[in-house]
Amino acid sequence: MAKGYLALLLHAHLPFVRHPEYPDFLEEDWLFEAITETYIPLWQVFEGLARDGVRFRLAMSLTPTLCAMLDDPLLRQRYLRYLDRAIGLAKNEIDRTQHQSEFNHLARLYHSRFLEVREIYADHLKCDLVAAFRRFQDAGFVEIIACAATHGFLPLLERYPSSVWAQIAIGRDAYTKSFGRPPLGIWLPECAYYSGLDSVLQKAELRWFTLDAHGLMFGTPRPRYAIYAPCFTPTGSAAFGRDRESSKQVWSAQEGYPGDPVYRDFYRDIGFDLEYDYLRPFLPGDGSRRFTGIKYHRITGRTVYKEPYVPGWAQGAADHHAGDFMNSRVKQIEHLAGITNIKPMVLSPFDAELFGHWWYEGPQFLNLFIRKAVYDQKTFELITPGDYLGKYDTLQVVSPSPSSWGNRGFWEVWLDETNSWIYPHLHAAARRMIECAQDTEKSPAKWKERTLRQLGRELLLAQASDWAFLMKTGTARDYARKRTRDHILRFTRLYEQFRTGQVDEEFLASCEWRDNLFPDLNWKYFL
Repeated sequence: MAKGYLALLLHAHLPFVRHPEYPDFLEEDWLFEAITETYIPLWQVFEGLARDGVRFRLAMSLTPTLCAMLDDPLLRQRYLRYLDRAIGLAKNEIDRTQHQSEFNHLARLYHSRFLEVREIYADHLKCDLVAAFRRFQDAGFVEIIACAATHGFLPLLERYPSSVWAQIAIGRDAYTKSFGRPPLGIWLPECAYYSGLDSVLQKAELRWFTLDAHGLMFGTPRPRYAIYAPCFTPTGSAAFGRDRESSKQVWSAQEGYPGDPVYRDFYRDIGFDLEYDYLRPFLPGDGSRRFTGIKYHRITGRTVYKEPYVPGWAQGAADHHAGDFMNSRVKQIEHLAGITNIKPMVLSPFDAELFGHWWYEGPQFLNLFIRKAVYDQKTFELITPGDYLGKYDTLQVVSPSPSSWGNRGFWEVWLDETNSWIYPHLHAAARRMIECAQDTEKSPAKWKERTLRQLGRELLLAQASDWAFLMKTGTARDYARKRTRDHILRFTRLYEQFRTGQVDEEFLASCEWRDNLFPDLNWKYFL
């Protein structure tokens, strides 16, 4: 009998980036890179485990914005075009590097890999990754959970409770549409919690959610078993606390596995290393340099100089790290079991995009770890939070503390001098959305409902936590500012037209064409 449990939780999320008004758009590559390097590799890991009869269990979120992009015909078409450019460039690289044996070997590997990804995506999966992951849930391997509609940072929307409810309820509805069942759990965006949020989750019939460790540890009363057993909130939803020991082994910039010198270096890409004229035929229409996914160097160390990447060395490191992670969890759970009278539960949540995109060997690590965990030890059982609640229906009741998993554990990443300007606009738009919803409920009309649905889309997209995060980190800061402004400006223009009763049909249709997610958005959630 196992002495405890380990729950792996992968959070798959990208902001909604879709620009049909342009033939190519740089930020759409965020999705294309993630499909190539994370989502298809993860599907291959799950498929291989299932094929080999490995009875694994893990939890995973696929956020509504990500699902909307994965299901979008335009983005599917553009992704195939992206792959065709990658295949063509890799083929040219085989010729260019024919006298550089180390690089030529890698060029051939990349060419084969891009061809394989295209075959899996287009021929095997029929471009439908959401359905591909749904099948793993239906087969009993994965518990897929919900997320807020556009990953809004809920504590900073609390001033207008209907905004929080709309984020949760529309996210729940999108999940049900994508996966054919209501969700059991939810990934709170940025693991951010405020006092009373559990009531909203209970109203949405969501049974569990995740917190950073201090969100549970600073709860009232203090949890008897720290973060190693979930707690019920006063309204009945269960809170699971993130285990920092296991997270640190993977996430830490200084000590984490992805920083090993033999792993592939993320930043050295031929899209920035090679001559522009050579690359130009394989760049999008705007001709801008960008990551190509072809990277020939390993991390090497904290130096500008980088040595060639050796896949065999990296595979050996992934195997070693998988074994080390397993042994560490065995020791951790044996220790916890020895000092408590329960079977401890260790929750290890990670951004899914770490595995493959940021850490190229991450899917290999995950595959090897799961196999070792199933076959090479008996101390812990792989489980999901939903599974745990099915086994244990009596838990301590704790009111969690406000918290997030951002820097220093609270709100500062999403509220500081770089991004605080957005919140007066978001709050004003929320007030106006409530006003228009109340007006429509009193005096219904089809044109009002159509306009309200688009007002809701613009507000939800403006509320995405990704924009404030990008402003704070400086990554794509201009784009994040523009997205926030654009959604607020479109919202304001539609609001003014709504109030006068003279909606510009052409402008409304253009907004619907550009931001086409949540086609069945229920505007009554904003009441």
